[in-house]
Amino acid sequence: MDSDNGTVLIVDDERLNINLLVDLLGESTTTLVAKSGAQALKRAMGEPIPDLILLDIMMPEMDGYEVLRRLKAEPRTREIPVIFVTAMGEVDDETKGFELGVVDYITKPFSPPVVQARVRTHLALAQAHRELADQNHRLESTVRERTRELVLTQDVTMHSLASLAETRDNETGNHIRRTQHYVRLLAERLKDHPRFLDDLDDATIELLFKSAPLHDMGKVGVPDQILLKPGRLTDEEFAIMKTHTTLGRDAISMAESTLGAGETFLHHIREIAYSHHEKWDGSGYPEGLAGEAIPLAGRLMAVADVYDALISKRVYKPAFPHEKAVAIITEGRGSHFDPEMVDAFIDISEEFHNVAGRFADSD
Repeated sequence: MDSDNGTVLIVDDERLNINLLVDLLGESTTTLVAKSGAQALKRAMGEPIPDLILLDIMMPEMDGYEVLRRLKAEPRTREIPVIFVTAMGEVDDETKGFELGVVDYITKPFSPPVVQARVRTHLALAQAHRELADQNHRLESTVRERTRELVLTQDVTMHSLASLAETRDNETGNHIRRTQHYVRLLAERLKDHPRFLDDLDDATIELLFKSAPLHDMGKVGVPDQILLKPGRLTDEEFAIMKTHTTLGRDAISMAESTLGAGETFLHHIREIAYSHHEKWDGSGYPEGLAGEAIPLAGRLMAVADVYDALISKRVYKPAFPHEKAVAIITEGRGSHFDPEMVDAFIDISEEFHNVAGRFADSD
């Protein structure tokens, strides 16, 4: 038989039929033999795994139909193509076999050219199927590696930008670390709320967590005499300070434009950078947005940022106790903050307090 080398398991309770098939397949094909259904299952589960099974239907104790059912029930053998070898040629018999998963029929008495052609065809198909599976496996492996590299690139990009922003405003110490954990806590609490079901899945929450440290990245563009001033700002100075929101947004927008890929992981940073000082009632900056016109990322960041500013010492104020910070945020429900976010914050305020303790600034 002129065929690519493969392993064929021949299952028949008649030795004569086995010998005929072995002779027909020739030396170019490795043949395994089983004289019962139970023996066939054992051989199919062993090594080497057959590339093709020629299976007699009419056998004592366990017929070919039952053998096929059991082969298809096992992950190790379910993909092995099976050809029924039988004297049963009724349409119902063939239909039953195809419904169970048989790939072809060879009828007795054997026609040597037909046996050889069908075995050759199905061995080639089995080989093609394995090569395709191997190719898919390699492709999946490549995609996983490229995805890992992309995530690592995102993380490094965000960390580098956050570190740069932190060097300009070192008074805030661990502020960026605390706020990113606050954002994650709040988002996790809200993800099952009907208003947020479509927007807060696990992947988005992880990106928000990574993006939160960049909420003040625009401060790198604020002059030192304003950013580092040891006291309250004048109205003119505060107007300049407020530009850090648009400076951050514009820097990210330029990066997105360079990428030219539509929405990217950077859009969470952009939204946080420019909208975390917006207020629910429209009295915030830089756009004066109100309600749900404020991006979700900005609304989450607003609660996190204000809470941390309240509990932290500044040159112009002492650190407020946790209870007072919670009271101030509660008072801002529906004016400064999204009402449902305040409700969620109140429910988990002790977890905020724990994060503040874990990442407390050193004296």
